[in-house]
Amino acid sequence: QVRLVERGGGSVQAGGSLRLSCATAGINFKIHKMNWYRRGPGDQRDFVASIFSNGSTVFDESVKGRFTISRDNARNTVYLQMNSLKPEDTRVYFCNTQYKGRQYWGQGTQVTVSS
Repeated sequence: QVRLVERGGGSVQAGGSLRLSCATAGINFKIHKMNWYRRGPGDQRDFVASIFSNGSTVFDESVKGRFTISRDNARNTVYLQMNSLKPEDTRVYFCNTQYKGRQYWGQGTQVTVSS
């Protein structure tokens, strides 16, 4: 059974930092592209960042230079380090991967940034 479990959300003041983690089970983690999304105002999920199996990364322009994504293959865990947080980063953040043609999502973790 595929499981993704996010942790690390919380409340922080603008300019602060948070680190999210996403622990996975049920997949061969090291070969999978892992993604972070966040819920948008229309309830859609907006892309934040990806990390490929070779460690290469992609970021949405809105977070480039402030967020980093990393992975620990020994722990089957992907991380999202969020620095210089802004009030507009206040969202629910989701971990995501695709396995055997199906999308899998974690339960989400709330990040709240106050001004």
